[in-house]
Amino acid sequence: MAHVIVEVNGRPYTMQCPDGEEDHLRELARLLDSEVTRIKQSVGSVGDIRILVMSGLMVADRLSEAIRRIEVLEEEAQALRDAHAALEDQVTDKLTSAAIRLEAVARDLG
Repeated sequence: MAHVIVEVNGRPYTMQCPDGEEDHLRELARLLDSEVTRIKQSVGSVGDIRILVMSGLMVADRLSEAIRRIEVLEEEAQALRDAHAALEDQVTDKLTSAAIRLEAVARDLG
C-alpha cells in the first residue's frame, strides 16, 4: 500500500491507497478540496466537519446524477440496439422475399 499526503481545506491528510493509485487519490482530494472551497465561498466558515460533510454531500449528489444519466443512456442504447435488430430482421425478410421472387422470375424466363 502506498502512502499519499493530500490537502483538503488547507490541512494535510495522510492516506493509504493501492500502489499505482496515488495520482487518482490526489485527483479525488483535489475534487473534494475544490468543492470545500466553493462551499466556503458561498456559506462562509461554518466549521471543518460541517464543510466536509456538505462537500461530501455535494460530490455524492453529482455522482448520483451521473449514475442516473448513465442508466438513462444505457436504456437508450439498449432501445437503439433493439431497434437495429428489428430493422435487420425486416431487411433480411425483404431481401429473402425479393430473392424468392427473383428466383421465380428466373425460372419462368429460363
